[in-house]
Amino acid sequence: MNSETLSAAPPTELVIASRESRLAMWQAEFVRDALRKLYPSCDVRILGMTTRGDQILDRTLSKVGGKGLFVKELETALADGRADLAVHSLKDVPMALPDGFTLAAVMEREDPRDAFVSNDHASLDALPAGSVVGTSALRREAMLRSRYPHLVVEPLRGNLDTRLAKLDRGEYAAIILASAGLKRLGLAGRIRTWLDVDASLPSAGQGALGIEIRTGRPELEAWLAPLKHEPTRLAVEAERAVSRALGGSCDVPLAAHAMWKGEFLQLASRVSMPDGSRAAFAQASARVASLAEALALGDTVARSLESQGARAVVDELAAARGAEPAA
Repeated sequence: MNSETLSAAPPTELVIASRESRLAMWQAEFVRDALRKLYPSCDVRILGMTTRGDQILDRTLSKVGGKGLFVKELETALADGRADLAVHSLKDVPMALPDGFTLAAVMEREDPRDAFVSNDHASLDALPAGSVVGTSALRREAMLRSRYPHLVVEPLRGNLDTRLAKLDRGEYAAIILASAGLKRLGLAGRIRTWLDVDASLPSAGQGALGIEIRTGRPELEAWLAPLKHEPTRLAVEAERAVSRALGGSCDVPLAAHAMWKGEFLQLASRVSMPDGSRAAFAQASARVASLAEALALGDTVARSLESQGARAVVDELAAARGAEPAA
């Protein structure tokens, strides 16, 4: 948290919109508790909601509408006044928010790495040929198909507990999950090993929490200001800029991850076909102290990816699903 001075009078009541999964509720409760500590006299409550993304579990996200399915109902609650703010895993937030909404705060990032989870095997390298590995992300699928062509990659949907239950029933030999969620729910003990970011580059915003509000509420932005973590915000904005520039979505195996090296932000990104072929990789580093500089770094990496054919990959995948090519 920073020490930004609040100019608005303290709030008396705040309502947080959240998905009802155990992880989403943990995240909302984390923000609720932080706000209660900041404003002891404020009544901070959580409005639990079930989103379309939670309801549709028999198809991959890329086939049913993308990441926006996890946030649309929450945005409706913001728009009609039932809630003041919504808490999201930033990796689930579309790169361009709808008109009328803004990210008021990005909180300090948890571990951004992917985690290997298995009951019987120590690592991906230890899996026998033909082993079934579950993942919800095309980004991870592309990595697996490229590096481990002898493994069988199958879709894995549902909340965190549902995914772990499928593993425990023997439907998968192993599953790949974001380590941040496991840590937040006290399930780090399920992790057999972490995947190095060089092997499995995280998705934009992975491990970070974002707080969304309706635009035009400066008093709410002031109240939320102490929750901001500027280094995380600049890093994830650089990551999201790459995806936004290329028209990335959950239909595209696109990874983007930024790490601080002193005053310099180092950004790496990869785009490929879902089978791991025709991959483009780019990275750049720059001294970053402002949002404009973070966005410029993202644009630099995006242009490098485009020079390697990344735009053609994105457009081909868009055509395959019947969408308009990226602008």
